[in-house]
Amino acid sequence: MEKLQSVEQFEELKNEERTMFLFSADWCPDCRVIEPFLPGLEADYPEYQFVYVDRDEFIDVCQQQDVFGIPSFIAFHNGEEAGRFVSKDRKTKEEIEAFINGLSS
Repeated sequence: MEKLQSVEQFEELKNEERTMFLFSADWCPDCRVIEPFLPGLEADYPEYQFVYVDRDEFIDVCQQQDVFGIPSFIAFHNGEEAGRFVSKDRKTKEEIEAFINGLSS
């Protein structure tokens, strides 16, 4: 999974055809729980470019996007937000897949 390097890169990536941002942090135990199945999610949804956003490095982006709990996912299609799975709760693989499957084409 690509790791976000700058705010400018965030703006560029959200304007791509399909980008899925994962807001996370190294210290977050619920974020560690989903790590083992993230490569499989990326493989199952090749239409998305998955991008890891470190909450501590990009707190301004998190605030701008109203991300106050992690792990959280926000999908963009051609610059428009297509959906978000944002909460402070632990997420299962099934919940994440259901979120992605429910996004508009």
